Amino acid sequence: MKEGNKTLSISILSGKGGVGKTNIALNLAYALYSMKNSTLLVDCDLGLANLDILLGIAPEKNLEYLLRPNTGVEEILIPLEEEGLDFLPAASGVPELVEWDNDLQTVIFKKLNTLLSKYHFLIMDLGAGINSTVLNLAAITRFRCVVITPEPTSLTDGYALIKVLNTQHRVKDFFIIVNMAQNAKEGSRAFERLRLACENFLKIKINLLGIIKEDPNLPKAVINQTPLFKFKKDTPACDNILEIAVKIKKYRELLLPELTLPFNLDVLFKNHQV
Repeated sequence: MKEGNKTLSISILSGKGGVGKTNIALNLAYALYSMKNSTLLVDCDLGLANLDILLGIAPEKNLEYLLRPNTGVEEILIPLEEEGLDFLPAASGVPELVEWDNDLQTVIFKKLNTLLSKYHFLIMDLGAGINSTVLNLAAITRFRCVVITPEPTSLTDGYALIKVLNTQHRVKDFFIIVNMAQNAKEGSRAFERLRLACENFLKIKINLLGIIKEDPNLPKAVINQTPLFKFKKDTPACDNILEIAVKIKKYRELLLPELTLPFNLDVLFKNHQV
């Protein structure tokens, strides 16, 4: 892997559905790309994939094909822009993909490792909840973004996700995105509630990555099957996502000396033994 072009793997996850996780993953990819960072977006919401719907595309092949011995990543890769922003789709309605065992996950990510040296960032949109596939994929990435909203149920489920990753997978680093906030004050208040719970009961510190304000343009972009960054970039939500992208870029620059392979595949085997 070339110096200065090492991949930072980012998982976008949430304790419950309906918090805007997939839209954040999609528009964060476009934000990083707009800052001249090569980015690969991967739909890892296995069994209920929908990034392709938000993009308005119908892929012929998906991650399921990587389980076949003679299929390489390049065969399913979809360029989203002319150069530097690509997409790997997942399958939808395939129940056996939801609970991949560790061996299958290792096959997939070994193949991905061969491709990733060309990207600055890998963004993985994980499924909601705490099934084993979500937990394993979150554990092997270098940077975890947990998406919550100010709703009490989102805070409760977000805490449960963090608790399981911490207690069962020994994960300590979490970056929080508060989505759908009416204003910065409401977003900060939601984060503080989660922070206090994590410090008091788990004895870990979580980090606020950013607050994304509720934006009426987002539902319109979804209906048009166009990323908000392409539908209407001059919006409060896009401004907030750009601020998050700047922070992530700085974090990657700090990590460069120690970045090697994007995934810690040993975690899969350790988790299997726990």
